[in-house]
Amino acid sequence: MRFLGIETSCDETAAAVVVDGTQVVSSVVSSQVDLHARYGGVVPEVASRAHVEMLMPVVAQALVEAGVTGAEIDAVAATVGPGLIGSLLVGVSAAKSLSLVWDVPFVAVNHLEAHLYAAFLEEPTIELPLVVLLVSGGHTMLVSMEGHGQYRLIGQTLDDAAGEAFDKVARFLDLGYPGGPLIDRLSFDGDPRAIAFPRPMLNDGLDFSFSGLKTAVVNHVRKHPDVGAADVAASFQQAVVDVLVTKARRAASKIGARGICLAGGVAANSQLRMRILDVCEEDSLHAFIPSRSMCTDNAAMIAAAGYYCWQRHGASPIDTGADPNLRLSVL
Repeated sequence: MRFLGIETSCDETAAAVVVDGTQVVSSVVSSQVDLHARYGGVVPEVASRAHVEMLMPVVAQALVEAGVTGAEIDAVAATVGPGLIGSLLVGVSAAKSLSLVWDVPFVAVNHLEAHLYAAFLEEPTIELPLVVLLVSGGHTMLVSMEGHGQYRLIGQTLDDAAGEAFDKVARFLDLGYPGGPLIDRLSFDGDPRAIAFPRPMLNDGLDFSFSGLKTAVVNHVRKHPDVGAADVAASFQQAVVDVLVTKARRAASKIGARGICLAGGVAANSQLRMRILDVCEEDSLHAFIPSRSMCTDNAAMIAAAGYYCWQRHGASPIDTGADPNLRLSVL
């Protein structure tokens, strides 16, 4: 089964061709980072207009790189949510149109579920059950993945997502956008022990809270205006990673997981990747760390998730709409 995946949930215009949910034969991503950098964050109207302009050229490039024509595609999968409604509508409308023209199934994909499948594209023999630490600009959650389509939400943020906190701290430090990679890069020049930032809810269950940590950074810098930005970045990043890793480790122990898997944009953070590898080795768990290209939004994970959704439920109704507040379907 050759699946064409389409991803337009936020500020990445992406298309990919994936065979049987595991073999990526093409993956094209057109980034809008430069368009939004001047505003310090994603502007929904700008994002949706860029998707309109770029989507079909990106789809055409994905088909060319895969060496196939539209007539050889067996199904079209697209992100229907969560995300920015204007951006989602561009991808969903295009995917439905292509499915009708090519007379193939349309498969609606939950963006969060797709992130769970990113690791399967590079580690198709992953053993379940698995704790997935899904960390992005919009979400921070711990998911127990017990089978294909079988998930339990066992922890989530009560306020800011970790990626959102990274962006807000970077904006306050006047580093630019996107904040996560900039703080990660700057942290190499700083001392992670320089400032004792709090570790919110570290010993309290499996939920997260990052709003207070962000405020602590702001208050510290205002109180100590001469503090080095590198030390602030390194200490802040260390605090976030400590919380994420501690909770993931606790969750794995609680459910008897065989391993811990990272997913989402923040999974590209170098410190988080290293720490997860370390704790998995200490606890005799398998660590599944997707390549950085599979951490950020891409269409290969949409196509992979679409394949497994199609196996379970078949094609989606052609009148399936975009849902910007779509939640992960859990047991």
